This record gives sequence, C-alpha cells and structure tokens, in this order.
Amino acid sequence: MESAIASAANEKSVDVGLIFRQAMLAGISIGVGCIVYLNVGDVAGAVLFALGLLTVVHFKLPLYTGTAGFVMNRAELNRLWVILAGNIVGCLILAWAMKYAQPGVAEKAGAIAQKRMVLEPMQTAILGLMCGFLMTVAVKFAREKSFLPLLFAVPVFILSGFIHSIADAFYLLATPWDIIAANPGVALINYLMAVIGNFIGCNLYRLFSWRLSY
Repeated sequence: MESAIASAANEKSVDVGLIFRQAMLAGISIGVGCIVYLNVGDVAGAVLFALGLLTVVHFKLPLYTGTAGFVMNRAELNRLWVILAGNIVGCLILAWAMKYAQPGVAEKAGAIAQKRMVLEPMQTAILGLMCGFLMTVAVKFAREKSFLPLLFAVPVFILSGFIHSIADAFYLLATPWDIIAANPGVALINYLMAVIGNFIGCNLYRLFSWRLSY
C-alpha cells in the first residue's frame, strides 16, 4: 500500500515536472515572438509575433493565456500556476540570452516596460482582460483546426495596446535593470494585475454564459 502511494506521488511529481519544462518552452516561444516584434515593429512585427503562439498551439505546449480559459477543476487550476511559473522561467532564460547576444533588444524592451509602469493598476487589468479574451477565442478556434482567427487575434491585441502577461514577462525581464529598479513595486503590481486581467478575460465567455462551440 505504501509503495503504491509512493509510486503515485512520484508519478504526480514527474507530471508536474514535465508540465513545468513544457511551459518553459512555451515561454521561450512567446519570447521569440517578442524579439521579432521588437526588431521589426509596426504591423509586420505584430503579425510575425503570431509564430510564437502558433508554435505553442502546434506542439500543444502549456501557456498561461492558452490554458486559463479552459480550466475545469481545482487540480487544473493548481497546474495553471505551475504553467505560469514555467512560462516566466522560459522568458527569463531567453531574456538573459538576448541581453548578451542582442543588447539592442533590451533597450527596446525597456521602452515597453516604461510604458507599462506609468499605467494605473486598473488600466493594466483592463488591458490584460481584453487580451485574455482574444487569446481564448484564438486558442478555441485553433483547437478546432482553424488558425486564421489566431493570426488575426495576435496582431489585434498588440496593435490595440492590450497586455499579454507572458509577453510582458519577457519585456520586463529583458529590460535593463536600472529601469525596473527605479520603481520595482510598480512594475511588480502592474505585472500581477496583467496576470489577473488575463485570467478574467480568458474566462469572460463563462462569466456571460456564452458557449464557444463551432
């Protein structure tokens, strides 16, 4: 009996570890989208950013904004925070690499971070909510093998100024430290509000009792 319990515990640990590692790769994929957007900019950069989300969907990698709208129980909710942590670590790894390999990316990321830090927390939450809604719609279509809405949703949220918490994790972590150090509390609070806003937006269709079945 004890061995069976130990085996089940080890199996659960392996599953969480796998989810975390896959979530790291999802964070790296979104980070790649951020890099191309920072280097290209404008509409073209926003469209090319979609490759990051397409990679996540194709390989079925766990992404916070692609999972939050489909959580069905407490166990899945607990795994969501593991996914968020893995996404952030993936962004951190790529951000560190880019600070060394492409210092110009850090400067451009810093410009976005500064724009985020002048927002009120509620503004950040609302912008995150709108992004979360678009991400759930895009992922729902992609799960039904319809990728065109995804290609529209990504440029729309970027060009509309909506906030994607995983993309922002990359921008903040790639930003030169002196910019964040000027007001780390504001940066942290606004980031948490983006995470919360994304979660609410991802579940907006549930709050209004909509059914996304196509």
